[in-house]
Amino acid sequence: MLTLHKAAAALPKPSRIRMCEFLRSFGFDPGKLFLHKLILGIETSCDDTAAAVVDESGKVWGEAIHSQTEVHLKTGGIVPPVAQQLHRENIQRIVKEALSTSKISPSELSAIATTVKPGLALSLGVARRLSLIKHPECSTMSGGKAIEHLAKQGNKLHFDIKPPMQRAKNCDFSFTGLQHVTDRIITQKEKEEGIQKGQILSSAAHIAAAVQHTTACHIAKRTHRAILFCKQRDLLPQSNAVLVASGGVASNFYIRKALEIVTNATQCTLLCPPPRLCTDNGIMIAWNGIERLRAGVGVLYNTEGIRYEPKCPLGVDISEEVGEAAIKVPRLKMEI
Repeated sequence: MLTLHKAAAALPKPSRIRMCEFLRSFGFDPGKLFLHKLILGIETSCDDTAAAVVDESGKVWGEAIHSQTEVHLKTGGIVPPVAQQLHRENIQRIVKEALSTSKISPSELSAIATTVKPGLALSLGVARRLSLIKHPECSTMSGGKAIEHLAKQGNKLHFDIKPPMQRAKNCDFSFTGLQHVTDRIITQKEKEEGIQKGQILSSAAHIAAAVQHTTACHIAKRTHRAILFCKQRDLLPQSNAVLVASGGVASNFYIRKALEIVTNATQCTLLCPPPRLCTDNGIMIAWNGIERLRAGVGVLYNTEGIRYEPKCPLGVDISEEVGEAAIKVPRLKMEI
């Protein structure tokens, strides 16, 4: 059996035939069944090539990962064709390492789960525009980590950056406007300080702090409205509901704290995976495969049915209904 799906793959889609040949090369037999289910998860959504073998109890038998961070730091950000080529060069080795570490043969696998859908982060653009690759404390960090690290040294109120979409009473996120505002601030400060584009601003830490805070407030408010809407429609219990935050966003502890303020105010519990499982890894893909295998959703019995999708809708779009509800979100003190 072959399970496919997970919201992540910002890269141009690889050849379907190539993927089929790749899976077959490991001796994977989708018709062979075992009493215990073992899933090989393969993650190639962005800038890391990762694989892991996980069983249905949640035990991680083995994993391997190849990070492209060092390469992308030199180009100031992720370049999709470069990332795709690095995936091609490393995927076979990484899968073999994961299987070798787990001491599981391909014939013992119940299914293989792979990424098929997109996703990239705002932090990459801000870090690149601030030229944090040249900052002595951030030169070895990814965009998100660099912003979070530098923000600790800055004043989040030094720049007055308003959260996006304040008048829109829905739960949609948008960071395009924030990116433009930040770019204008950086350009203006470069002129004031008389430095060339690509040099480090003296106010870089303040900008990082302001952008991080504004992003956290935006995410918190939209999530707050979503929780209130769900409770209003009895989609969530009035107390003891659980909010799960995962993915790259949840690896930022500042954003986690902002969401915790929301869950405390709404009698909910916030759950986040360990930070290392919030970024690219094969474990989350394998577990997604286990869930889908159990539910019988997105399961293919041969590799000919693999499809890669350019967009990633999540469930049913009820944003119009949420907007019509026009829920006013109580103001919370974001003292982080």
